[in-house]
Amino acid sequence: MRDTESETGMSSELDKATRALVATFRRQRPIGGGSLIITIFGDAIAPKGGAVSLGSLIKLCSPFGITERLVRTSVARLAEDGWLSAKRHGRRSEYHLSPGGLRRFADATRRIYSAGPERWNALWTLVLLPASDAQAREGLRKELCWLGFGQPMPGIMIHPTRTAADTREQISSLRGASRATIFEARNDDAAADNRFASDSWDMRELAARYRKMVAAFEPIESAAASGSRPAPLTAFIIRTLLIHEYRKIHLRDPVLPTSLLATDWVGTRAYDLCRNLYSYVFDSAEIHLSNEASRLDGPLPMVSAEALQRFGGDLGSSRLRGSRT
Repeated sequence: MRDTESETGMSSELDKATRALVATFRRQRPIGGGSLIITIFGDAIAPKGGAVSLGSLIKLCSPFGITERLVRTSVARLAEDGWLSAKRHGRRSEYHLSPGGLRRFADATRRIYSAGPERWNALWTLVLLPASDAQAREGLRKELCWLGFGQPMPGIMIHPTRTAADTREQISSLRGASRATIFEARNDDAAADNRFASDSWDMRELAARYRKMVAAFEPIESAAASGSRPAPLTAFIIRTLLIHEYRKIHLRDPVLPTSLLATDWVGTRAYDLCRNLYSYVFDSAEIHLSNEASRLDGPLPMVSAEALQRFGGDLGSSRLRGSRT
């Protein structure tokens, strides 16, 4: 970020709150370069074609204190882990989502930007992990946790809203998936359903993390109440850190049905805050992306129609989609 209000165009309140967010991120040790790049790809690059030049990615990461060296190291590691693929033209390179990365991003996107279920059919999806292969069992367990499953007891994973068919598809490429038993079952005791949920997820820890996130972004929400549009760089910083912090919590949240949640569940407040702030910064952040990021063969494409429906809202305007200023 630049150092003066006149250069950024921020109000003093928004300036102070945004600087606090960046400072908190920079204090992380080790600083989450790879994790932030995942956020930028998922939130900003994927809906604009899914590919960006390395030079652009270095520029996009700079306001967060991510050095060029750390960007290069992080994208190389993400490529090794199967998230990204590289395309080179001489000394220049471009990164795009790999097929496996696209699949995982599609599932994560649906979960991050969607509200929880309003109704529940009281069916649980259960996965019985294979007992004979410890390595395969642990790999499946980690992936299922990433998908929001809980573990009420060793060897058993559960989820209240994912279907058995969806679960089979999500884990189909993993070792041992064919030996996992996946089925749906109904419990005839509502009190037992609540015990099942409390035994499978640490909702207190989730609540504490949501409260911390809400507290960090409430100053931004307060400053946004003025209604004035934020400067493009400011908007991009807020949008990126908002989704970065939210996704780290929300992708561990099973997004339980209302009947299994406390009436004052803080996750609902976190979702509402994200929805409101995302709408506030979206247009200006798109301007920053259009001005600062490109592919090797030209500008980024227009943002996808699906992205404009995130958090249940019609984001952006046709004047701003893919425009440059």
